[in-house]
Amino acid sequence: MVNIVHGGTDDGPAILHDFSTNGHPLGPPPLAMDAVLKADRLRYPDPAYVALRETLGAWHDVDPSRVLPTAGGSEAIRRLSLAALLEGVSTVCVPQPGFGDYGAAAMALGLTVQGYSDAAGLIALLDPPSSSAQRALVWVCDPCNPTGASFTADEWQALQLALQASGSTLVVDQAYDPLRLTGRPTLPAALADQAWRLVCPNKALGLTGVRGAYLLAPRRETAWRERLLALASSWVLSSEGQAMLTAWTLPAVQSQLQESLQVLREWRDIQWRRLASLGMRQRPGSVANFWLARLPSTDHRTATDQLQRLRSMGIKLRDASSFGLPGWVRLSVQAPPSLEALVLALGPMLDQ
Repeated sequence: MVNIVHGGTDDGPAILHDFSTNGHPLGPPPLAMDAVLKADRLRYPDPAYVALRETLGAWHDVDPSRVLPTAGGSEAIRRLSLAALLEGVSTVCVPQPGFGDYGAAAMALGLTVQGYSDAAGLIALLDPPSSSAQRALVWVCDPCNPTGASFTADEWQALQLALQASGSTLVVDQAYDPLRLTGRPTLPAALADQAWRLVCPNKALGLTGVRGAYLLAPRRETAWRERLLALASSWVLSSEGQAMLTAWTLPAVQSQLQESLQVLREWRDIQWRRLASLGMRQRPGSVANFWLARLPSTDHRTATDQLQRLRSMGIKLRDASSFGLPGWVRLSVQAPPSLEALVLALGPMLDQ
């Protein structure tokens, strides 16, 4: 059995300062929160989600038939993996380090998992003469969890050629794109139209407890689309999830989110400098609201002890061991009071 590790809530005491979650630290825009609280819990939502799909389709300028509601990103990953198996795909390409659910969903179905560390590595996997990974299901997280890295425009274009040559299916997980703090998305429009895209607004809205997301199907893809609809459970979205996704498209909600990103950029810069001043090693290159940092330890056991000590103080960091990076943690941007608590807690550890 694959043990999937996530950030956020755990079975311990209340977390006072949570650097392990990538949810928006400022919380939800008032209109989004209000929409969720006012969701009609007395009735089933429309099982076909016609109005929601029309709203999201109009917002993305795609036909509503291309919008497939899902019960969060993880459910979408599981359903897409099963659809790939039923469509004859045997290999899944996943980022390493990367979100563990991609590989776990594939392995649960007996699919072959092949990891890649960068765009060049992925393109090499798809090269027909050198690999059996032809016609693979390819996952790209943009920006990638846990590194926060993003492909360049040239890398996307090279990947597009490799996908065409191998006949593979691309899924771009855009869960963290709304919280991009550096640069702009580089996914070419032409490739975006040919790929599956996974959109998970609950992180950017600070509503990670509300499960709701959606897939945008490729323009000319119908077989997989019908397969995914057939694999969905009845009422895949709750009324709260439907309300959250509808609120996601409101101009006022989007405006507040964009305004908040400047606050996060300022907090990110302060957090980076403060941790660097303590001598912590931090991995550059993240464009997102999180990045990787090295704990002040010399071995994995010491790092585990340090994480447990921090957790006992109500401070949680995302242990990156499950990403194959023992001794590292993923840190998300948090408010200055939380940063101060972390700095005070780390001080004695760094002095040892």
